[in-house]
Amino acid sequence: MKLSIQAHLDYAFAYPTDVLVQVEAAAIPEQQIISAHIDITQGEHFARVPAHNQIGERIWLRIAGRLVVDYQATVEINRILTECLNLPKVPTHLLPGETVEYLMPSRYCPSDQFQNFVSAEFGTLHGGERVIAMRDWIHDHFSYVPGSSDSATTALETFVNRQGICRDYAHVLITLARASGIPARIASVYALGVEPPDFHAVAEVFLGGEWHLVDATGMAQEAAMAKIGVGRDAADVAFLTAYGQAQMNAQSVTVTPA
Repeated sequence: MKLSIQAHLDYAFAYPTDVLVQVEAAAIPEQQIISAHIDITQGEHFARVPAHNQIGERIWLRIAGRLVVDYQATVEINRILTECLNLPKVPTHLLPGETVEYLMPSRYCPSDQFQNFVSAEFGTLHGGERVIAMRDWIHDHFSYVPGSSDSATTALETFVNRQGICRDYAHVLITLARASGIPARIASVYALGVEPPDFHAVAEVFLGGEWHLVDATGMAQEAAMAKIGVGRDAADVAFLTAYGQAQMNAQSVTVTPA
């Protein structure tokens, strides 16, 4: 499947500010960048640096005044699609070293506080069967409510309030998976079917020796997601991180079949 992607950011900075931007689809084996172009307001500094786990790139900027980012790309999705339901959990002692950090609690995913819950609710299930059951449980028990959370909301708060947006759904699924001994991380993606259209966040779980994208909101399918970046939680994959005060003027994302 080919996706046509357009993203537009318009922000203002009253003083010279360091800004980290990550909006470009990653050039990785599971997806091919057919074409891509990015326009960014010229500032004092511009530098590309590798993103988390060498998946995608971030752009360092130092800018004052108005920042406008326009990104267009056509991406072909080539990932091998495997039904998670029947995939086994990899025994902990056999996990590759790069997956180990995704077993640990992180800023937004306090998985150590959910072990009793996952044992009580999903204790008879294993591997992919457990992940799919947890995905479905979140989808059935949570309400997708834009504006119901903010940049400080953790998976524990979302679990209690039973509402949130895509990053909150992803954080809860990641937390439950880690509490089950299954490595899980967040993936920022461009995806078809997201309403309202925006940058999207999903969980990515390590099953059967591979990473698999799982969307607890039910809006996006693995075959129709272009990966931007991955990380422990949303702090690692923000499309824009400003080390100072920022004012958003406008922002839009459009993803259509190419």
